[in-house]
Amino acid sequence: MRADARRNYERLLTEARSAFAEHGTAASLEDVARRAGVGIGTLYRHFPNRDALLSAVFEDAVGDLLTRSHELLDAPEPCAALVTWLREMVTHAGEYRGLARSLMSVTTDPTSALSNCSGPIREAGGALLARAQEAGTVRHDVAITDLLQLTHAIALAAEESPGDPDLADRLLHLTLRGLKAPEGSQPQGRGELREQPRTTRTRTTARTPTANRRT
Repeated sequence: MRADARRNYERLLTEARSAFAEHGTAASLEDVARRAGVGIGTLYRHFPNRDALLSAVFEDAVGDLLTRSHELLDAPEPCAALVTWLREMVTHAGEYRGLARSLMSVTTDPTSALSNCSGPIREAGGALLARAQEAGTVRHDVAITDLLQLTHAIALAAEESPGDPDLADRLLHLTLRGLKAPEGSQPQGRGELREQPRTTRTRTTARTPTANRRT
């Protein structure tokens, strides 16, 4: 990519983050292009459609989730590791208004550019889930695709209830209780599935992007 094209690409991403934070993922693409100081044609040359732009914006979050999943694979309690990762997934899915709904739609639209993000996330979460299932703390009939849909639904519910900042954590706790393996199926000495202590509240509102953040 030429230097000027790279600069346009980075400016478009920066302004897209800003526009999505202010107006949600339905923000005007024409406005994004105007903020970046380029024409709408330039935007579409880099990002053929809204999902392609959203996928590029979400790549930072995907990178964070993949890094975190690798770290948590070495955690002493597999179930606690899964819970921690799912909570962070809810946080990222709620970063921009409308993002959770878009992530949910990827399940029924594999042609969406966002599917480029969903594959690595499924693989990362699947590894943590398998480890918790092997430990006997999570039911073996639970699939990572179902878990991710639930986390997206929780983020969407929190987005629709801005007056209830604790809703996401409550719904996640209810979900986790439903994952628990039957009594007597856990290997001796392994940790139980339980709500993990929270040092920070699950984020349910968009954050203001950092201007120099790069994808």
